Amino acid sequence: MTDTDVAPAVPAGPPMAPSRTRSRAWIVTALLVVFMMINFADKSVLGLAAEEIRQDLGLSASAFGLASSAFFLLFSLSGAAVGLLADRVRPKWLLLIMAVLWSVSQAPLAVGGGLAVLIASRVLLGAAEGPAYPVAQQTTLSWFPNHRRNLPGALIVLGITLGVLVAAPVLTWLINHHGWRSAVAAVALAGAVWTLLWIPFGGEGPYATMSDNDSPAGAVSDDGPRTGKETGTGTGTAGEAQPKMPYRRILATRTWIGVTIGYFSTYWVIAFALVWLPSYLRDGLGYSSAVSTQLLMLFWGLSGILVLAQAGLTGWMLRRGITSRRARGWVGGALLLTSGVSCLALSVAPAGAVTVVLLIGAFGLAGAMGSIAATTIMELAPANRRGGALGLMNAAVTTAGLVAPTLIGSLVDTHGAGGYQYAVLITGALLLAGGTAAVTLINPDRDARLLSV
Repeated sequence: MTDTDVAPAVPAGPPMAPSRTRSRAWIVTALLVVFMMINFADKSVLGLAAEEIRQDLGLSASAFGLASSAFFLLFSLSGAAVGLLADRVRPKWLLLIMAVLWSVSQAPLAVGGGLAVLIASRVLLGAAEGPAYPVAQQTTLSWFPNHRRNLPGALIVLGITLGVLVAAPVLTWLINHHGWRSAVAAVALAGAVWTLLWIPFGGEGPYATMSDNDSPAGAVSDDGPRTGKETGTGTGTAGEAQPKMPYRRILATRTWIGVTIGYFSTYWVIAFALVWLPSYLRDGLGYSSAVSTQLLMLFWGLSGILVLAQAGLTGWMLRRGITSRRARGWVGGALLLTSGVSCLALSVAPAGAVTVVLLIGAFGLAGAMGSIAATTIMELAPANRRGGALGLMNAAVTTAGLVAPTLIGSLVDTHGAGGYQYAVLITGALLLAGGTAAVTLINPDRDARLLSV
C-alpha cells in the first residue's frame, strides 16, 4: 500500500473535559445555525424584492428567473469541489472563506448596477454558498455520535427556516423604507460580523477524523462521556491511518441514491419557495402583500417545528434499536409523499381555508428531508469520505435550484398566473418520486455493511 492510499494520522492531543466538550459542541452548533440563517437570508432577498427589482431594472419574469437561476450556475460545482476539499482541509477555514466571500460578492450590488451586476453578484454568491450546507453539517455533526446527531443536524436545517423567518419582516421593512439595495447591504454586513465570531469560537469536533464506532478521548453525548463503541459505521480508529474508500463505491449505494433523489425534491420546493412563492401567493392565489408575508412566515415556522419534531422522533426510534431504514428513510419518505399529494390537490382545491392547509402541506412538510439526508450520509460514509459524500450529494441536489426558477419564470411568461398551477403540478410529481425513492432505497445499515466488505 502506498502513502497515497491512507489518510495521515492525526496526532492525539490532550483529552477535553466532558463538560467543556459539550459546551463547545453547542457553541459551534449555535454559530452554524446563525451561519445558515445568513445563508438563506442571502437567498431570500431576490424573492422578497422581486417586484421592486423587476420594476427598477425593467425585467420580464423570464429575465428575473434567469437572474435568480444564475445564483446556482456554480453552486453545485463549488459544492462538490469544496465537499471533496473538506476531506483534506479543515472545515473551519473553508467556512470562514465562504462567509467572507458572501459579503464581498454582494457589496457591488448594494452600491449600484443593473442586470449585469445582479447576475455577476448572484453567480459569485452562489459559488461561495454552494458548499455551505454540507460543510456546516459535517462540522456540526463531528461533535456528536450517530445516535445523538438528529437534534444538531435538525438545528442546522432550522437555521434555514429561522433565516427566512427573520429575513422576511426585517428585509421587507428595509425594502419598503430604504429600497431593495439596502436589504442586500444588510445581509452582506451580517456575513462580515459572523466571520469575526467564527475565528475564535469555530472548529471541528472529536468525531471529525474517526468512525462512529470509535470513542475519542473526551468525546461526549447527552448521556455524558462514552468509552465504548457507538453505533455507526466506518473504518479505522482514532490516531490510525484509515484506508481511503473510492467515492464511487459510496455513490453507487442504494442509500446515497435514495437520499439524493429525496433531497432533490426537497430542494426544488426550497427554490420555488424562495424565488416564486411570494409572487405565487399574490398573483396566482390573489392574496395581498401583507397576507402573503404572514403566510410565508407561517409556512417556514411550521416547517421549523416539523424539522425539530422529526429529529425527536428519529432520535427516539434509533435509541430504541429501530433501524435507520425506518427511522430516517421511512419517516422522510412519508413526509415527502404527503407533501407531494398536497401539491397535486392544491391545483384543484377551492379557495379558502383548504387552500391554506394544502399550501402548508405542500411547502412546509418537505424540509425535514435535509436533516435526514445529512445524518444518513454521515452514518453511511467512512469518516475520511464524509465531506466528499455530503458535497457530491449536495451538488446533485442543488441543480434543482438552477432549473426551478427559470422553468417557473418561463411558465409564468407563457401562461400568466396560470403558469403557477403547472409549476405546482410539476413540484408535486417530483415530491412523489422523491418520497418513493426514500422509502424504497434508503437503508444505511445494510449499505454500510456492504461498504465494509
